[in-house]
Amino acid sequence: MADDCSWRVSSPRPCETYRAEWKLCRSARHRLHHYYVHGERPSCEQWRRDLASCHDWEQHRNPEAQRSLCESERARAQNAQKYTLVWALRRSPPADWHLPLAQQKDE
Repeated sequence: MADDCSWRVSSPRPCETYRAEWKLCRSARHRLHHYYVHGERPSCEQWRRDLASCHDWEQHRNPEAQRSLCESERARAQNAQKYTLVWALRRSPPADWHLPLAQQKDE
């Protein structure tokens, strides 16, 4: 089960990173922002589980904790990829990028 993970010796992130994310998730500012954007309170349970799994992996080398961290990171990456970009990316600058803007032409 641990063979499908791309990391072997350490967790994908340091445990301090999971702790910082859990602390941020529990902060009043983040809760207010998340409620404003999504209309519901954020669930910080996954960050807490990841922190516990990270500590379990680093202290006891528990393969179940490694698998849990691997699945969590994979789900987090897939969740980040499902959103489309708002702006269309350019391949090159516009042909008239060096010309004055319309407001500058009027003056």
